[in-house]
Amino acid sequence: MQVPPVFIDIALEDQTQELRGYLKSLGAEISEERSPKGIEDDLHKIIGVCDTCFKEGNEPEVELVLNDIVSIMVLVSPERAENIILAFCEKLTKAQGQKLGEVCLKALWLLYQSLDEKSPMRYPVYYHLLLIAKQTDQIKAIFLDVARLKQEFSQCPPSNEDLQKLYRLLHEVLLKGNQSEQAAKVMIELLGTYTDKTASHARDDAIRCITTAIADPKTFLLDPLLSLKPVHILKGQLIHDLLNIFVSENLAAYLKFYQEHKEFVTNQGLNHEQNMRKMRLLSFMQLAEATPELSFEAVEQELQIKRDEVEAFIIEVLKTKLVCARMDQSAKKVYVSSTMHRTFGRTQWQQLRDLLQSWKNNLSVVQDGMRSVTAEQL
Repeated sequence: MQVPPVFIDIALEDQTQELRGYLKSLGAEISEERSPKGIEDDLHKIIGVCDTCFKEGNEPEVELVLNDIVSIMVLVSPERAENIILAFCEKLTKAQGQKLGEVCLKALWLLYQSLDEKSPMRYPVYYHLLLIAKQTDQIKAIFLDVARLKQEFSQCPPSNEDLQKLYRLLHEVLLKGNQSEQAAKVMIELLGTYTDKTASHARDDAIRCITTAIADPKTFLLDPLLSLKPVHILKGQLIHDLLNIFVSENLAAYLKFYQEHKEFVTNQGLNHEQNMRKMRLLSFMQLAEATPELSFEAVEQELQIKRDEVEAFIIEVLKTKLVCARMDQSAKKVYVSSTMHRTFGRTQWQQLRDLLQSWKNNLSVVQDGMRSVTAEQL
């Protein structure tokens, strides 16, 4: 979000007096006279009644008032601004309506950008930004990706507990904004904040991470979740068994699990039809990895789809770019050239090593051949 800085070329005392007078004219219970206790007390009183101007259709004036408050606030010494900033954040999260919410988001973002990178107040301000973004569906205005967010707090990292709280809220906001892929990445970051000693306390987060990854239509590589300590703690429980099915089993294994645990799957907030679609894609990837030449009949039987649906399904697989293949309708076959691995462990690393070694040897042969040709021409 691009928000221009605010510069007001009048004395702070005059600014606060103008704000007091304006808010009083709107009916706020505030004196027009400046506080004898100083600028901080003025700000506390102004912030306490600034919502008097929060009226629908009055967004331009609201923006001016809030930006004026921010322009004063950033000039208060950091050690004396903490309570003022928190009060301002709380007030802005209570704004009702989409347009007012967007105005408050801009004002709070301006405050966030004005804070020093080492300021401990960056965390609470950003947390309240997320709260407003959740209300207004404006998460894209303040969040790009996890790497950028971690960089934002690199100079003054929040405590582990605060970071977990931030990731949980961010996960909720991303899901609400239909950014399931980003939400899954945030949840993995959240689980990564737990240690061997604290992993047992992350049960709910781990379950949420698994269900989010399974439900996300764009997430197909679930193998990395198994290495997370909080997920490992769930071994032996139904949710861990379900994860293993999506990691390495086929459609038949999922259908067996579903028949035995229908209520469990539903209670996790998972959609059976969506699970079936993902498992068919994963099962096809598994088939393609083992057999580069597949008949339509094998696809029909393995994925339990109707014969006249096979071509449409293969086209859907190719659109995901998980598999590179060529379909021969006349021969009723699929010729696979490459596929994404569902798991990437020691075996896959060895295969990659062998492939790179083969390329290296082939390049050496070509290089030797070029040297021979060059030598003969000299």
